[in-house]
Amino acid sequence: MLKKIEQDLKEAMKSEQTERVWTLRMLIASLKNKEIELRPKKQKLSEEIVTEVIKQEIKKRKEAIEMFKKGNREDLVLKEKKELEILEKYLPEQLSDDELKELVKQTKIKIKAEGPSDFGKLMGAVMKETKGRADGLKVKQMVEETLKTM
Repeated sequence: MLKKIEQDLKEAMKSEQTERVWTLRMLIASLKNKEIELRPKKQKLSEEIVTEVIKQEIKKRKEAIEMFKKGNREDLVLKEKKELEILEKYLPEQLSDDELKELVKQTKIKIKAEGPSDFGKLMGAVMKETKGRADGLKVKQMVEETLKTM
């Protein structure tokens, strides 16, 4: 994944796409920082870790968009939205709502979740199953909804 991002950066530089160049450089810097952080633990950047870093950067953009909206800075909102679009292209294909709902139901049956007290257990199991293919907030809503109907 890192090689693909670096290749996309080169292409963006050649075609003078400044927004894309800026965003990909920032992402590569975040990935390099994570790699440095993992060295003492003798770990390498895995696909899961790369996806995790991308998600962290996406979360930062979403938070920035909210803050800029509150401050009436539409110019910065647009900039952050463009960066968000660029970053989202590097995430694995996301599960549809129906697929996620079915996954939550199957996991609930598998771990025998019986009510709201099993929220943490079910949430953890579903997040493991999705492996970055679903937004945490969406998973949380589906888990809560599924446990309420019991």
